[in-house]
Amino acid sequence: MFVKRIAFCALILAGCTPATESLPMKAAAQHDGGVLAQKCEGRDGWSDPAPPAHIYGNVFMVGTCGITVLLITSKQGHILIDGATQDAAASIAENIRNLGFKLSDVKYLLSSHEHLDHVGGLAELKRLTGAQMIARPQAVASLETGRSDHTDPQKDVLPPFIGIRVDRTIMDGELVKLGRIHVKALATPGHSPGGTSWTWKSCEEGKCFQFVYADSLSAVSAQMYKFTKNPEYVATLRNTIQKIGSFTPCDILVTPHPSQSQFFQRLSGKETLVNPNGCRNYAIAAANRLNTRLTEEVSR
Repeated sequence: MFVKRIAFCALILAGCTPATESLPMKAAAQHDGGVLAQKCEGRDGWSDPAPPAHIYGNVFMVGTCGITVLLITSKQGHILIDGATQDAAASIAENIRNLGFKLSDVKYLLSSHEHLDHVGGLAELKRLTGAQMIARPQAVASLETGRSDHTDPQKDVLPPFIGIRVDRTIMDGELVKLGRIHVKALATPGHSPGGTSWTWKSCEEGKCFQFVYADSLSAVSAQMYKFTKNPEYVATLRNTIQKIGSFTPCDILVTPHPSQSQFFQRLSGKETLVNPNGCRNYAIAAANRLNTRLTEEVSR
């Protein structure tokens, strides 16, 4: 009788376990990356709605067909990285809900770089979630005013966005901690002055991989801007490319634009999701594009 009672109590206690503990795996089973890839085939607009998808462990893609937005989940709350455009905020919020998570459980907002296609939706997402915005000091002014820094190569072509109040600044190498989530900030200026990459470890069934959300490394500018006339900015971008290229471990590379890292192909299984050379290959391609851009400017 005593043994039966213990077993009965164990069943009752198991039934009382908070539902949020099993949500990540339930969400993972219901949101396959192949569906996302199929829905976004031929569509890469910054605001094009996309279904949410499980990446690995406690990490989910909740962005659009053209812009990556990541949700890192834990029992103590969640972290959202990037917010796509203002028009995409509603679909991002819907994706979070469709995964079974509460918007109010999103505790921190982070960003890659301060351009409207990646942070334009953060003000609305902050309103919906009540989360704190964390950013490097170099990104604060642009994030809060909604305007690009005067040193940004794209400042003359990027439309403004709705500014978002930054609640806390973070330095290179510092951690954002939330429960078991430890996300490290990596200062990676170049594509924008406040560019930031993020890295953390996620596990699934006892197997852990290091994520690197590497910021854009492309040398994009307004038509009249010349990188050859801004050697200090080029040096900054080269240092960032080298930093990303040498970062290790880099098991699962994710980038702000899915196409930059063949993200959808990897989610659908057409290419390998886990690739220890992902950061290195990403940096090599970026360095080659930068060299091509500099050569073209000289030859004009």
